[in-house]
Amino acid sequence: MNTAQVRSAEQALSVGTWAIVAGAMLYSVLTVTPLAAAHTPPEWAWTAPILPLVVDAAVVIVVRLDATLARLGEGGGAWPIVLRWMTGAMTLALNVAESALRKDMVGAAVHAVAPLLLIVTAETGLAYRRAITAAQVALNERERAEFERRERVEVERRETAERARREEREHQARMAREQREHDAAVERERAEIAERARREERDAERARERTEAAERERREREDEQRRAELEHRERQAAERERRERLELLSADPAEGKLPEDRARLIVRAAFEEGHPVRSAAELCGWSVGWVSTRYQEFREEPPAGRLSLVEGAR
Repeated sequence: MNTAQVRSAEQALSVGTWAIVAGAMLYSVLTVTPLAAAHTPPEWAWTAPILPLVVDAAVVIVVRLDATLARLGEGGGAWPIVLRWMTGAMTLALNVAESALRKDMVGAAVHAVAPLLLIVTAETGLAYRRAITAAQVALNERERAEFERRERVEVERRETAERARREEREHQARMAREQREHDAAVERERAEIAERARREERDAERARERTEAAERERREREDEQRRAELEHRERQAAERERRERLELLSADPAEGKLPEDRARLIVRAAFEEGHPVRSAAELCGWSVGWVSTRYQEFREEPPAGRLSLVEGAR
């Protein structure tokens, strides 16, 4: 049962109680007023309805305050009980008094129904209200406990969701950090590879330069050696040629014409040694004019076209 059902039951009890109170009051006024008028001086007969109204007002006070105290879960002590039973007894006595005076037991019983019903309804309503109030308190406690449980569940759910979001954010941050670290490591590795490649390229360039320098030095040494050998051979050749020329020029003057090839060798040797034409003519036996012509030919020859004495001899 929920609060709405309890409130509906309490409303039904309140409506029924006030309906019984209203009916009993109306019936009491109609029953007690003739009795009060019969026992009141004629000039005060108009005051007869006051008595039942006062008694019924006390009943209303009792029922209303008992309902309020019961709803609050409190008690009024002994006096409310005295007032409740006193008003009930007065209502019962006033309603059955006329029939009792006439010794009409059936009439007394009939007139006792409404007061008795009012008395029992007041007591029962009070018990009902106290029970409903206790049940309402227990229900409120259960609802409060359920509300607190739901609040705890909601708080736990929010905390769980917040923890999950926090863990997700931390996971994403960790993944982003790891990705950045991975990218940085890849970038460092790329930089190291590029630097290593550049270093290897520089080392290869230096090695190539050293190899080229060594090759140039080797070629230069070889060229220098070849030049030295060539110069040595040229010096040796020049020395041989000079010895040959000196050998040719050291011969005695010819007694007759020597063969033309031999004569040409002697004339060339004399020309290169700077001997005069006449000395060359005496050594080869040919005429001065022929020797002069050979001297002129030798002068007109380009340096590259002159053959050495050794080559001519060969």
